[in-house]
Amino acid sequence: MDVIVDRGVLQVLLLAVMFLSIMVEIKTGGLGVGVLLGIVAAAVFWGSQYTRGLVEFYHIAVFLVGVLMIIVEILLPTVGLLAGLGVAAMLYSIVLALGGDIGALAALGIALAISVAVFLLVVARLPSSRLWNKLVLHNSSRTEEGYVSAVGAVDLIGKMGKVLTELRPAGTVQIDGRPVDVVSEGAFIEKGTRVVVLSVSGSRVVVREA
Repeated sequence: MDVIVDRGVLQVLLLAVMFLSIMVEIKTGGLGVGVLLGIVAAAVFWGSQYTRGLVEFYHIAVFLVGVLMIIVEILLPTVGLLAGLGVAAMLYSIVLALGGDIGALAALGIALAISVAVFLLVVARLPSSRLWNKLVLHNSSRTEEGYVSAVGAVDLIGKMGKVLTELRPAGTVQIDGRPVDVVSEGAFIEKGTRVVVLSVSGSRVVVREA
């Protein structure tokens, strides 16, 4: 494995697969094949670098913290802050793992370019998660089209609604004919299920199955 990963081309490809898997999971909001491919690519990349003494556990830990932030953002969307910090942590650790020089930045840039190019080819065929809609300012989230921001929506407490997208635990519920971003108490709730609003705290609307 060391001999193979020594080749710059394969390093770039492994990084491209990792980045592509992250983009796919942010777009879909699920934990599927993209995650599996990303894990394999990350294991080969970091495993080889670590066994050859090119990185320390600290670098791997920073990378894993970044991944964890992105996973939390996917499952419990905020405003994209955790995803941004997670990506920054991952990029920082990867640059250090590649040597922390201009060559490392070049390899990182090429890997990102490849992953973005492939992602753009398949993005239209992938379902969209709540986080993705926020990141791209999806049209369905505009107030003039009926979208209701959770901020200040205390009057929603106690109201009934119908799940528009699966709550895993985050998703969208229709309340009084308008879509509202919500999060369940933690349980998975299927599309079409009736739910009731338990509480509203800032931008967080909590519901449970009625």
